[in-house]
Amino acid sequence: MWAASDDAAAHAFVDSLGETVEIVGADGHHLQRVRRLRVGEHMTLADGCGAWRRYDIESIASGRLGLGARSGRFLEPQIVPRVVLALALTKGAALDNVVARCTELGVARVIPLRTRRCVVRWTQGQAEHGVERLRFTARQAAEQSRRARIPEISPVADLASISDQPGVVVADPRGVPVSMLPPPARGEPPSDEWIVVVGPEGGLDPAELESLGRAARLCLGPHILRAETAPIAATVLLLDRAREMCREW
Repeated sequence: MWAASDDAAAHAFVDSLGETVEIVGADGHHLQRVRRLRVGEHMTLADGCGAWRRYDIESIASGRLGLGARSGRFLEPQIVPRVVLALALTKGAALDNVVARCTELGVARVIPLRTRRCVVRWTQGQAEHGVERLRFTARQAAEQSRRARIPEISPVADLASISDQPGVVVADPRGVPVSMLPPPARGEPPSDEWIVVVGPEGGLDPAELESLGRAARLCLGPHILRAETAPIAATVLLLDRAREMCREW
């Protein structure tokens, strides 16, 4: 069963799904002051790793909500193969937007990549701050879309760090349609996942493509896509194929 519930007033993440839960701090303030939740309303809470429950709001104080469980625990199904998005750093809010949209779609993990044609050149401090911002973005998007799993946002990495991993797929106009994409090797993770690499504006340079020579190539369609569009298209195609494979297996 999925975490989405049409009659729930809100969805949030907590550390533990006990019989009683207290939400305080920024989350409590947002739910009380911004969402204006009231005693008697119910909401869904998740642990970020797939488990979730329904709760009733039993008490409200300043920036604090007390809740009591009204259901057992459910586990959100895991889509296998998992889809991991490895995308080149982009400037402005594009990276945040991509992470938010792909979280809503169901991506399992995001790896921000440094590539040769990246315009963005983060220092170590900027990279750490950027990753924390993306984790906050993913959490918010998971709440909005009522996922029970928050996608993992990995530290910024170089392309070489993933080039020899199993399941790597490169978004490439010369690639195959998703229906012809070979499945990743079955077994224990990470072989039960696709890691789709999406380059920056202008794409990966020839040396980078050569370093990914053994990886499958995936065509995202007949047109050239912007750097913020291609990751979303790749995520949609691979998740749709993964769901088909779940039924086939």
